Amino acid sequence: MKKGFEYRQHAQECRALANKMEQGEHRDQLLRMAETWDRLADDRDALISRHPEIAQPDEAARPANKR
Repeated sequence: MKKGFEYRQHAQECRALANKMEQGEHRDQLLRMAETWDRLADDRDALISRHPEIAQPDEAARPANKR
């Protein structure tokens, strides 16, 4: 399973690609993908907060919605 910060990196990559594109469906899709990656990161952080024993090395819980 990926760590929250890895999900956030994917979100940043999607936004960076979207920012290089003109307005349109492909750009919108990348932005929606970024939102999904952010939600996954928030979910992972919440899970680690509830169950710190499942954290992977160098993975610390973050408060929800901290990006």
